[in-house]
Amino acid sequence: MLTKKGKYGLKALVDLAQLNPGETAFITEIATRNNIPKKFLDAILLELRNAGILRSKKGPGGGYSLSRPASEIHIGQVIRTLDGPLAPIRCASRTAFEVCEDCADPERCEVRRSMTDVRDAIASILDNMTLEQFVENDGNFSAAPTARVPQSAHTA
Repeated sequence: MLTKKGKYGLKALVDLAQLNPGETAFITEIATRNNIPKKFLDAILLELRNAGILRSKKGPGGGYSLSRPASEIHIGQVIRTLDGPLAPIRCASRTAFEVCEDCADPERCEVRRSMTDVRDAIASILDNMTLEQFVENDGNFSAAPTARVPQSAHTA
């Protein structure tokens, strides 16, 4: 599930993607326009800056801006930066894999296998959608490139 942190981060990035080239925005402006608590937004934008998604400038004419074109920022990277792995459970994660306490054999676990398919479908959509597409489609994921859902996800 997308957390408030992830949602607010996406809203802030959409806001910044709509600026003219060379323009910046102050945190207070972004927070006010998007109804995001400023203190929370401070922490979110710092994480996005540290991940190389945003850049910041101090002083007159300062503020935040995208570090590269919106066409080069993928939604999957943003969500992973703010919310962590996309997998719905740890045993299905590629980057934060943990065996479940009640699982004798993760390789034969049907729950893990199904959740791995879910992870792959989510990643396919988010990793193929850029911030530019997200803005152009008003955040409509159904307008994103079609995700290829693994065949095992369609079986009962």
